[in-house]
Amino acid sequence: MENNLEFSGLLRLIDEWSAAFRAAVASAPSLDVRVPTCPDWTLFDLIEHLGGGDRFWAAVVGAGPADAPPAEAVAARAAVASGAVVAAPREREALSAWLAESTELLLSALREAGPDRGCWTWWGTSQSPRNSGCVARHRVQETAVHTYDVQLTLGAPQPLPDEVALDGVEEFLSTCCATTSAWPHKPTAFDFHVTEGPSWRLTVDGDGARFTRLPATGAGPEPAGVSVRGTAGELVLFFYDRVPADSVRIDGDAGLIDLLRAWEPED
Repeated sequence: MENNLEFSGLLRLIDEWSAAFRAAVASAPSLDVRVPTCPDWTLFDLIEHLGGGDRFWAAVVGAGPADAPPAEAVAARAAVASGAVVAAPREREALSAWLAESTELLLSALREAGPDRGCWTWWGTSQSPRNSGCVARHRVQETAVHTYDVQLTLGAPQPLPDEVALDGVEEFLSTCCATTSAWPHKPTAFDFHVTEGPSWRLTVDGDGARFTRLPATGAGPEPAGVSVRGTAGELVLFFYDRVPADSVRIDGDAGLIDLLRAWEPED
């Protein structure tokens, strides 16, 4: 699979979106406010999640090829999740420094590894390779979407820019949807069209789920069971349950979207 963004561009975007995340956090009047798009979390929980994620993936990338994430990374994440350890400080200046350090740990590990070095990932049978380049690609999307979460919490959400969102549509299909686990329903296809031009098809059947890029006409060889259309940013936010279904145009059997969301492949 060919990435839409070069490795250097992915590192730049991680750096830029992490800075945007810190800036949004700095303007928040309280760290205890609930995040509407992550209703079980306060803003502080979200901050800890993103910074802790950077540190977790820094350890994973640094460990190189492996069948499981490093034990110290797993233990640290479990401790934070259980409340046994509070990794992020609450004092604003120290919190910003902790976030910046978290990002730099990740970027340093990625720079040292380069794009093709293997590492453990949770997307074992997807169409995304298990390497540091795909970790960088996914972290761009996670950081951008969580920056949107903070902006929304503050009442000033911003659309995702094309550079991030166009790659984000394909990254989601490749990493989060593609699998070799059998689709438990009637075989079908999902088409995704962005107003900026590109289109993709996700085919699901007994062999699993896999995406392909559609030709410039946006038409597949056979009609899709359902098609979704919107800007790239709208589709990414729709994929991650950040905007409702009426934010995009859905044609065909909309119930298939519910089946896809509810599907839990046995990977």
